[in-house]
This record gives sequence, structure tokens and C-alpha cells, in this order.
Amino acid sequence: MYKLNGTVFMPSVLTLVGIPGLESVQAWIGIPFCAMYIFALFGNSLILVIIKSERSLHEPMYLFLAMLGATDIALSTCILPKMLGIFWFHLPKIHFDACLLQMWLIHTFQAIESGILLAMALDRYVAICDPLRHAAIFTHQLLTQIGVGVTLRGALLVAPCLILIKCRLKYYWTTVVSHSYCEHMAIVKLAAEDTRINKIYGLFVAFSVLGFDIIFITVSYIQIFITVFSLPQKEARLKAFNTCIAHICVFLEFYLLAFFSLFTHRFGFHIPPYIHILLSNLYLLVPPLLSPIVYGVKTKQIRNRACKIFHSKDAS
Repeated sequence: MYKLNGTVFMPSVLTLVGIPGLESVQAWIGIPFCAMYIFALFGNSLILVIIKSERSLHEPMYLFLAMLGATDIALSTCILPKMLGIFWFHLPKIHFDACLLQMWLIHTFQAIESGILLAMALDRYVAICDPLRHAAIFTHQLLTQIGVGVTLRGALLVAPCLILIKCRLKYYWTTVVSHSYCEHMAIVKLAAEDTRINKIYGLFVAFSVLGFDIIFITVSYIQIFITVFSLPQKEARLKAFNTCIAHICVFLEFYLLAFFSLFTHRFGFHIPPYIHILLSNLYLLVPPLLSPIVYGVKTKQIRNRACKIFHSKDAS
């Protein structure tokens, strides 16, 4: 690490502050964060086990749910261990390349999760609006292609963010990152050079992924609601609508937190920094926690299978 005119050239190590302004209570904040991570890990793992072991659940809706659960586990695991290391064990240092890797993984898994939510919305659209063709359209081959596609989309779109930082930004004002994990804009803001290209590409990725997905998800659910409310029987309407409630809940909590975090981090200059960081942390921790709860409560097949697992343990 070399210093020149008050700047740092190509730093090898960065320091993660955690939550700026709340350093004195970070150890206490770590307790609910750790509890959220444990419950998210347990809930999503349980759903994965249930879907894998129950052949009747090997249908598109549940296989997409399994993809979502695996992504949630990976996403929360990318940030929580290091975050708790900062909060509890005062280990704020992270190698620059490791920080870039964490940034790439986090944003890639966010893009994957958004893509899976889009696929789930399209699955419900076909199942309700064109049920006779659902099995022919959503084949296991298509599910595999969707899984590979959303993964490659996320990985390839986010990769230039990493490359632009590594290749363009050589001088940094400081090596202290005012964040609890390595986020794209948090790293870019450290640079003492022109970062317009980095910022523009970051916004392009955010809006091309979240914007594209949310438009198609919204259109899908509008078509679903039109079809549902045109059904003649009230029972049929309730049954069709009930299959979508869990998806709508997960969709709303993911995208509302995503856009709120995005806009406050980039444009909320008058909002205290700890609000930015807490929102960013909750955006990554709340969806993995709530998804298994929402689907476990609203999906009868998963709820019944989970009850059987726990009752069999109690009986033994």
C-alpha cells in the first residue's frame, strides 16, 4: 500500500466500519441479526429438504421455491459471518480482492433472486390464465434453462462492476468503508478518481435487473387478477387468488426493501448513514427470513409435510 498526495494507491486491505454511528451498540445489534440468519438458514433448509423428499412437490412452483431458498441461504451466508466478525470480534479488516469477491457474490445473488421471483410470477400467470398448457410449457428442461439463465444474467451483469473498480480505480481517499459489508457504491465512493462510469453502470445494472423484472412481474399479476376476478364462481376465485398470496407477499417485501435501500443509499443525502446501512442489512436479511415463513404458512402441502416431520420427531 503506497500513499501519494493524501491518497492510497491500490490498497491491499480495507476496513469495514460496520454501522457508522452505532459502533457502541453493534454487539447488541448482532444478536437479532444472528437470530434472523439462524432462522433463515433453518427455514430455507427445511423447505429444501421437504421439496426434495416429497415427489408430489416436484412441480414448477415448488422447484422455483427451492431455487429461491438456496439463493437466500447463499446470499445471507455471504454477509452474516463477516458482519458478526465485525460486531462481536472486532475483525473489520478484509483483503481488497476478497471485498470485491463479496461484492460480486452479493449483487449476483440479488439479481438471481429477482430473476427467480420473475419466473415464479410467470409460472402463476400460465397456471391461472392458461392452465391447459402449463405442463407443456413449464417442463423440467425449461426450469433448468431458467435456473442457468438467471444465474448467468446476474453473474455476467455484475462482473463489469468488479472489473471497472479493479482496472479503473487506482487511487483512494481512504481504506475505511462506511458499511458492514462490501457494497458496490460504498467501495466506489472511496475512490479519488472519476467514478462516473462506475456509478452509471451500477445504476444500469440495478434498473435493468430490478426494473425489467418488476415490470414483467407487475404485468403478470395484473393479467392474473383480471383472469381471477372474471371467474364466475366465488370459490374458484378464492382458490386461484390463494395460490398467489405467498408470491405477492415475498414480491412486495423484496422489491420495496430493494428500491428503498437503493434510493436512500444513492440519493438520500440528508438521511443519517446508520439508516442507510441498517436498511441495506435488512434488505439482505429480511427476505431470506420471511420467505420460508410466508410459504410455510400459505402453502398447504409444505405446511402439512413440515407438521409430519415435527410430529414424527415428537413421537419418537
